[in-house]
Amino acid sequence: MARVRYGARTEAEMAATRTATSKLPDIWSTGVVAVWESDPDAVAAVLPPPLKPTGRPLVRAGISRVELAGYPLGAGSVAVAAEHGAVAGWYPLVMPMTHERALTGGREVFGEPKKLGEVTVERNGLVVRASLARHGIAFVEVRGAVSGGLPLPEPARKTDFYFKFLPAVDGSGFDADPVLVHCVREERVRKLESVTGDVVLRESMYDPVADLPVRRLVELTIGEKTSDQRGRVVERVDAQALLPYIHQRYDDPRQILDGPPEGSV
Repeated sequence: MARVRYGARTEAEMAATRTATSKLPDIWSTGVVAVWESDPDAVAAVLPPPLKPTGRPLVRAGISRVELAGYPLGAGSVAVAAEHGAVAGWYPLVMPMTHERALTGGREVFGEPKKLGEVTVERNGLVVRASLARHGIAFVEVRGAVSGGLPLPEPARKTDFYFKFLPAVDGSGFDADPVLVHCVREERVRKLESVTGDVVLRESMYDPVADLPVRRLVELTIGEKTSDQRGRVVERVDAQALLPYIHQRYDDPRQILDGPPEGSV
């Protein structure tokens, strides 16, 4: 009988997949990073417990292009500074990706708030433009000009906070207690330049980052970097405390109960 591709894989095949994944080469991206001070109350309002605001209400937008062979990828993130106990890091609110492959693993394994979207990074001489867009709205746009080179930073460890959960089948909450994930990235930079410009936040009912206004631009750069990541579950969280925030993950929270029309399967 011919191989049934939906059938069970052998232990050897599964082991080969794990080995290939553990030996990925360095993948370098070109990206724009903007960091700004925003409204402290707005930053605090988006943080589910047990995350807490830091002493500075920072928002960070990262917009990157990865030139994978035959598979160019756009990847972005808008995150707010947060703390979990003694650990300082970032809590991403939305992470647009241009391909489903980049979206699926992050959402299912780490609990990342990834969504399909349009990610643009353009450089023409010294002129730079980068944007994150969904539903035809460029809800974050960075515009500026390269103003000079910057010293390369030392390799750094950065932490992102994610909540991993499964909405309940009957719509009443969660199927199991949600967990808080610390995703640690070891980041290396091989090129870094400063950019003089501005950040434009546009109104979007789907990605309302305009609620985190730019009070003062702290950092605007373009550079080339690579990183790896490791995640771990650090604690189970109160389901009722997280429930008011799960709309952050979806364009419409009602979509988690969407199913196929009756008789269509």
